[in-house]
Amino acid sequence: MKLGGIDVGTTGCKLTVYSEKGEMLASEYLTYEVSRNAGEHEIDGRLIWDGIKKLIKSTTDRIGNIDAIGITTFGETFVMLGGNDEILCPSLLYTDPRGTEEAELFDSQRIMEIAGVKPHAMYSIPKIMWIKKHRPDIYEKAVRIMLFEDFIVYMLTGTAQIDRSLAARTMGLDIRKCDWSREIFDLAGIEIEKMSTVVKSGSIAGRVRPELASELGLSDTIIVSGCHDQVASAAGSGVFENGLAVDGTGTVECITPVFGSIPDSRELYEDNYAVVPYVEDGKYVCYAFSFTGGAALKWFRDNFAPDKSYKELDKAVDSEPGEILVLPHFAGAATPYMDNGSKAVFLGVTMETTKADIYKAIMEGVTYEILLNLNRLGKSGIKPSRLYATGGGAMSQVWLQMKADILGLPITSLFAPEVGTVGTIMLTGTAVGAFANLDAARAVMVKEGKTYYPDPARHEKYRSNYERYEKIYKAVRPLL
Repeated sequence: MKLGGIDVGTTGCKLTVYSEKGEMLASEYLTYEVSRNAGEHEIDGRLIWDGIKKLIKSTTDRIGNIDAIGITTFGETFVMLGGNDEILCPSLLYTDPRGTEEAELFDSQRIMEIAGVKPHAMYSIPKIMWIKKHRPDIYEKAVRIMLFEDFIVYMLTGTAQIDRSLAARTMGLDIRKCDWSREIFDLAGIEIEKMSTVVKSGSIAGRVRPELASELGLSDTIIVSGCHDQVASAAGSGVFENGLAVDGTGTVECITPVFGSIPDSRELYEDNYAVVPYVEDGKYVCYAFSFTGGAALKWFRDNFAPDKSYKELDKAVDSEPGEILVLPHFAGAATPYMDNGSKAVFLGVTMETTKADIYKAIMEGVTYEILLNLNRLGKSGIKPSRLYATGGGAMSQVWLQMKADILGLPITSLFAPEVGTVGTIMLTGTAVGAFANLDAARAVMVKEGKTYYPDPARHEKYRSNYERYEKIYKAVRPLL
């Protein structure tokens, strides 16, 4: 059986195909343009839909029919469809500031209790409210409001359903009932009937429309609603047990811990963490992230060592904790601050400082930011005992050992270059019976690498450095 996973991001989409035995059969990637003008960050949904069709057709031209395809996408951004399924306007990205005033209209405490998030303009509900207020002609014409996962599923099958993890990114999902909150939609003045039906992650939507199947080179292909992309990464890492977490280091660094109940903690939401229903009933995840994980190292290499590979740069890094502290807010601060105005800070640079020292300090700074987030989560009872590393950062043995030493946790690297699509394929394969359950899928699809354990002596030194690090933001932010 050929199992496909489509992962849609803000700048490109990917289709990966595996056999039920865990053999990769194909992988295709396609990019598209994003418009970022002053105060308007948008993407044309037609570009994404055309890209999906091209991905599928180019893949079937090479390997033939795909038996089942799961759909996973980025969150928050939505498409407004008219009566003939035409896209009525460009889609507002989560970074678009429109919706800020609308988000401030909500009672934060009540939204946190129901939706598991603190009201913010990044979510779909405030942005839909903005369109209703400023573009009433568009809003009134809209028959369906869909995030990209349910949009693509609908275009492929005619079934309007959205998985609960992605629905949670709207700010309109009751995370306990795993269904839309009538109360929130009424407060927003948005017709809940315009939204897709909420389903469990990994639910079958149906088969590809016959006329579209012929165009794409598909035959009787089953389409499955996957999940939010960060949830797919956790599933693709095989992280299902409470107390485990994924450390995904790409451009952004994101920690995704799994836990078994909704924390009774206002502080969790005030620190801008969101509680999201996971792929297994009764389990949840949240996202702790930094806007510059691997991006910070790329900035250093591009500007100060363009002739070096990361492996070469790693060789110059010694194992002892450095003296330089770096606040890695190169693109603003993510959780727990969500402060776009924050900037990067280098503390302790001297005439003796070398490029290798700066490179190591950036690695350490990004990791201190992870520790800060883990400590904040710990106050709400979310305390991972082990991390599983994915993304480009998982290729660096130096950085993985450094993370283990700083965080005081074992970290296991994963051989999962396509972790997002792998997670989607695991859900898809389970839905169509290729795998008995997600544990069986994990046994086939997830390959563990080396585990890095913390060195007690280095951990103690890093703990002392971290005590200084956590004071930097409050000390320098008023000066920026």
